[in-house]
Amino acid sequence: MAVPDWFADILHRELAPWVSLSRDQVVQLYNHYSLLDRWNKKMNLTSVAPGEETVIRHYCESLFFAAHLENNASSIADIGSGAGFPGVPIAILKPDWKVSLVESNQRKAVFLREATRTLANVSVVAQRGEELASVFDSLVSRAVNPNEVVALIPRRSPKIGLMLGEDDFLELQSTKQIAWSEPIRLPWGDRRICVFGRSST
Repeated sequence: MAVPDWFADILHRELAPWVSLSRDQVVQLYNHYSLLDRWNKKMNLTSVAPGEETVIRHYCESLFFAAHLENNASSIADIGSGAGFPGVPIAILKPDWKVSLVESNQRKAVFLREATRTLANVSVVAQRGEELASVFDSLVSRAVNPNEVVALIPRRSPKIGLMLGEDDFLELQSTKQIAWSEPIRLPWGDRRICVFGRSST
């Protein structure tokens, strides 16, 4: 599938300080974007307008987040993956990592399976996070109540990474079982941040 210039230009322009994408990676990201755009007309996968807003909010933010994950996190679970964020961009940027997209909504899980058929390092788990039996190097999440993800530490992983609003993180900072690193502000406004932590128990 040919990638339109506007799509590639946004990725390269916005991510230049943090992420370098190969042509194949841009193609994989666009394949996901194209399928998301088509499926979103039939089911509510995202409320973000197609075009530049979607590329920045979903793909650039997820890739920025992926660039700040610890490099030794070879198995990742994206809790409440939804349309595949941040898990799909993480899998594309880090092809050596095994990424599990955990999504309990069955229709969204069907979309995720279709969207990741060509990504050998991705599996789709159609379950709720608390039903997981596996253990991962790190849990990540974006659109889920962060307390639900924190509750899985350290049973399902010793490490956690979240994309959330600054105010939401203020509530989490009192969580005694996790030692949080300094938040990293997402560069595209909205007072949104990336935070990373590890079990302190």
